[in-house]
Amino acid sequence: MANKEATARIKINKLLEAAGWRFFAEGDSPANIRLEPSVTIKSTDLESLGENFEKAGKGFIDFLLLDAKGFPLIVLEAKSEDKNPLVGKEQARKYARSQNCRFVILSNGNLHYFWDLERGNPYIITSFPTPSSVIGYQKVTPNPQRLIEEQIGEDYIVLTQRPNYQTEAAWKNEAERPGYLFTSKLRFLRPYQQKAVQALQRAVKDGKDRFLFEMATGTGKTLVSAAVVKLFLRSGNASRVLFLVDRLELEDQAKKAFAALLSADFQTVVYKENRDDWQRAEIVVTTVQSLLFNNKYQRLFSPTDFDLVISDEAHRSIGGNARAVFDYFIGYKLGLTATPRDYLKRFDKTSPTTRDPREAERRLLLDTYRTFGCENSLPTYRYSLLDGVKEGYLINPTVVDARTEITTELLSEEGFVVSFIDNTGEDQQETFKQREFEKRFFAPATNQLFCKTFLENALRDPISGEIGKSIIFSVSQNHAAKLTQILNQMADIMFPGKYQSDFAVQVTSLIPDAQQFTINFSNNNLLGSANFLPAYKTSKARVCVTVGMMTTGYDCTDILNLGLFRPIFSPTDFIQIKGRGTRKHNFLEQLFDDNIKDGVLQPQKSSYKLFDFFANCEYFEEKFNYDEVLKLPKPQGKIYEEGGETEPGGTYEHLGIDIISMVKEEIIGFEGMKIDRMFFERFEDTVRENDFIAKSVETGQWDRVINYVNREVFDKPDEYYSLDKLRKAAAVDRRLTLREILEKIFGLIPRFKSKDELLEEEFAKFVADTKPEEAEAIPAIKTYFKAYVTSDQVRHIIESRHFTDLATNPVFSTRDFRAVPERYRTLIPEYVKDYVSLNQFAA
Repeated sequence: MANKEATARIKINKLLEAAGWRFFAEGDSPANIRLEPSVTIKSTDLESLGENFEKAGKGFIDFLLLDAKGFPLIVLEAKSEDKNPLVGKEQARKYARSQNCRFVILSNGNLHYFWDLERGNPYIITSFPTPSSVIGYQKVTPNPQRLIEEQIGEDYIVLTQRPNYQTEAAWKNEAERPGYLFTSKLRFLRPYQQKAVQALQRAVKDGKDRFLFEMATGTGKTLVSAAVVKLFLRSGNASRVLFLVDRLELEDQAKKAFAALLSADFQTVVYKENRDDWQRAEIVVTTVQSLLFNNKYQRLFSPTDFDLVISDEAHRSIGGNARAVFDYFIGYKLGLTATPRDYLKRFDKTSPTTRDPREAERRLLLDTYRTFGCENSLPTYRYSLLDGVKEGYLINPTVVDARTEITTELLSEEGFVVSFIDNTGEDQQETFKQREFEKRFFAPATNQLFCKTFLENALRDPISGEIGKSIIFSVSQNHAAKLTQILNQMADIMFPGKYQSDFAVQVTSLIPDAQQFTINFSNNNLLGSANFLPAYKTSKARVCVTVGMMTTGYDCTDILNLGLFRPIFSPTDFIQIKGRGTRKHNFLEQLFDDNIKDGVLQPQKSSYKLFDFFANCEYFEEKFNYDEVLKLPKPQGKIYEEGGETEPGGTYEHLGIDIISMVKEEIIGFEGMKIDRMFFERFEDTVRENDFIAKSVETGQWDRVINYVNREVFDKPDEYYSLDKLRKAAAVDRRLTLREILEKIFGLIPRFKSKDELLEEEFAKFVADTKPEEAEAIPAIKTYFKAYVTSDQVRHIIESRHFTDLATNPVFSTRDFRAVPERYRTLIPEYVKDYVSLNQFAA
């Protein structure tokens, strides 16, 4: 018992010091921790505390944390490791009131709660707040009544809006700028957007502090968010708001939106590492990944830095490890998602395993509802695509279901079966499924059919008659390059001399200025404009071929065609992609010749086409009413039945009557055994001196960096650098990634973390969701977590349910397993499989 109390005290002391609290005076800064009222700690006092600190003095020791003037600020109630911190709740409340303290921390060294006595219940924290953060937090005096009573009319948020193609950047000089550039229109809150904010107010009245808005893509979630931000800041219930996005390109988009809507009253910044910048702003926008990287959210922020946290696309941005970022901060929480809860109702929980992507998404969605206090899967407010269509704000697609014989085989239960003779002369078969299209299974003829069918059936622009603006979603960057080339070749035949290879553009992370391409496409200025009709401003490039860059949050209202040239297994991705076309648009806004306007019969966008080559709609939308079904021509002959040469697990390329197989092997010569520290240093010099690598790292284009290093630096005759050699040279007790190695070389991380340090970080993210009554079992849960992550043998025993083998296991025994609460025995394996990369823990 005494050991547990002493251990808890040591941990609490370290947490206090890490957060900037001082047991002793440092220069001009006085001590700001007291034990018992009016008792200042001296270095000699530490020994006199004894091991059993809970029995000292009046039966316990209170850490009293002081503000800058020496007045009581926080009461810290400490308990031993084997006790739930909440048992000291009422005792701490009395003590806090006697000291005129608003804040309480309850801790047993492993589990900690922060309690604002004026705001409700204790909240789990994973690190202690800093003195300056709590002092800033104290300035906000919560008044839920003001928040509830605020009147939300249509003019609560007003946006002076210009169509997104009318940008000054599109015109070279003053004389070229047409008069319409300076026209504008006011946009008010729509009725359903007002209802969303009012639903949040009702939830606050019911005592809730977590909310979830489930709103279809295209319904203006950012505008609603701005109204909520204004509500909290204006009513005094928040002094600083954190707006989390899940993609880098959405940072600037969100900042510009908030600046346009709220700049008259509040300052918005995109978070950078300079602490002073974000502390001066009321609204801070950043990506979850930025805060998660190197545990920045714990190192540079305090749990009390934000009074309201909004998670855009909450379904993804709180998934897995990102959940730890979201839960780290105290205060009100609002999640925004476009994924419908109906997906949960249609899902058959009994059939798939936890590794099935639909199951993983289902669990993540359930997590989303639970995280935002919606245990019954009913959001705070819901506005669906069908609601938007019914009320005239959104439009539904025309689905084009098009399948070739090959894709039909890939989609079938049996898959696409290839018969071949192996190197020993034995008959073999290899089966390919839709997941492997353009990954291990390649079919140039199928890609040609996709593009031909798309171009022959795509909706045309109602003004110019050319192919309507389109986005095509491909399997990979390599697949995107192939499709772009095919589309440009076909466009030359369909429209001779019109495009010069500018018809289709690859927009992926490896392409320089790809992000600017997406902006130009939306602004109708990608590779030029007005290609067919001088008086009509529309992009010369008609098709953007991407993988995932133009899904979440990308606004381009005049999109007429979407192409799913790949199978999709995530309902969120499917909904986001489909949502790129649901917004309405009036094409006359882009036309500046009244004579032509008079002859246009249907300038309003009333539909868009969704080309589905892999039965994605059937996969997700079982009750969808298909409007158009096309049968594609069958390829000549069943090539896959005529034999060929391949290897099990290799690649297969369908080329007419030929079967081409390629198995790539990496051969490491004898020189690979001669590695030392000098080898790693030579590699550091090589990459630092490379301008392309250095510039790409600086701009965060990691896909380009890693692709370049693998292609241009590794396995060259001069040094024969390889990832395996670098791992050995780094002498770390786990498997490093190439990105980690490059981050260390360019100073983005100070050092390589050990296996145990990573384990501690991963466990901290996992344990944030621990129930209070399970606090005593945290040491046993941690032992199990670490053993499962690091030991192949333990994982095999657990997965095969051969629990008797634990009796002789040196890493994790039967006794250890019995100490783990029952729900964690299955929860930890599921969590690790879904969220923890086991490769990084391999030696």
